[in-house]
Amino acid sequence: MVDIQTLVFDFDGVLTDDHVWVNADGMEFVACNRRDGLAFSAFRRIGYKVFVVSTEKNGCVKARCEKLGVPVFQGVGDKFQQLKSMSTEFDIDLQTTLYVGNDLNDLKAMQECGFTACPSDAHPMIQDLAKYKLKTKGGEGVAREILESILHYDLLSLE
Repeated sequence: MVDIQTLVFDFDGVLTDDHVWVNADGMEFVACNRRDGLAFSAFRRIGYKVFVVSTEKNGCVKARCEKLGVPVFQGVGDKFQQLKSMSTEFDIDLQTTLYVGNDLNDLKAMQECGFTACPSDAHPMIQDLAKYKLKTKGGEGVAREILESILHYDLLSLE
């Protein structure tokens, strides 16, 4: 079993397919995958510390993370600095942290974590850096693949 104790997810492009719909009033909408919801419930039951760190600051991110029961840090300009703050506040060892990112704003944070993963459609530099290159594209069940394929948990055995 992999010695991962904390999971940190980017939001857009990881838990979504990186598309955003904007209506005439400027309200944004994104699509998330329900399979990830079961994975986040399992992460909590198993005892992982789980967080979302997002550059975006909007209601979509907040609402989805509240539903998942995951603490979220939004409007983060420097994700590595955010990780350093979180490591102190939540007693997180970055060497036992799996960071899941998809784009260049995740690069520095990923370089500082002991474990890294990315969706199959991540930026090429992120794919080169990631220890785990997922088969799943962003927004198509990334968290679920991590639960089953990297952490080797079966949802049925957790019930």
